[in-house]
This record gives sequence, C-alpha cells and structure tokens, in this order.
Amino acid sequence: MDYVSALVPPIVMAVFFTGLIVTIVKSQGGANKSKEDAVVDAVLARAEHTRQTPRDTGV
Repeated sequence: MDYVSALVPPIVMAVFFTGLIVTIVKSQGGANKSKEDAVVDAVLARAEHTRQTPRDTGV
C-alpha cells in the first residue's frame, strides 16, 4: 500500500494541471476575444501616448 500513497499526489497534481491547461486553452478566443483585444489595445495606446507626451520640467 505504500506505492499507492506514493503515487496519489503526483497523479492528483497531473489531473489538476491537465485541467488547468484545458481551461486556459478553451478560454482563448471565443466571444470574449474582441473584448480582451480592445482592453490590450487601449492599454498599449495609453502607454504609447504617455511615452510620447513631453514632460513638464517646471522651468
């Protein structure tokens, strides 16, 4: 029975890891893809605008 108790934790971790990967792959794309893309585009545009805007040196 020691071999069963030695194999259970790796098997449980493998099952959960496989479930995590399946969930990640299924959540890519789909109905929320355009919403996610819009959020990323907005963040990138804001970062680009902030980087290009000259800072006021106070002089």
